[in-house]
Amino acid sequence: MKNFKWTKHSEKKIKYYGLSKSRILRVIKNPFRIEEGIAPQTIAMMQPARIKKNKNKKIWKQEIWTMIQKDKETIKIISAWRYPGISPQTNPIPSYIIDELEKEGYFKI
Repeated sequence: MKNFKWTKHSEKKIKYYGLSKSRILRVIKNPFRIEEGIAPQTIAMMQPARIKKNKNKKIWKQEIWTMIQKDKETIKIISAWRYPGISPQTNPIPSYIIDELEKEGYFKI
């Protein structure tokens, strides 16, 4: 398992939103969507809180997001939050960065 470093901000947000560290790690290891983070050199990852199937269409009412920063051998978890509804897709991560992180074993898509 990779080394994870939790910031005080992320620990406060986890408590505020009623999340667990294991839930955030699950988002990191199996993200539904990956985007560029708002802070420099960060990545934001999302997983729906619950998925319902409606006529072969997946829908959800809430998303769980986490923002990370990759260091040499550690992943720094900067923040975590719940987003009500479905967030708009913006700033997708270039595929070569996703491939690099996947090859290093940080997550699977």
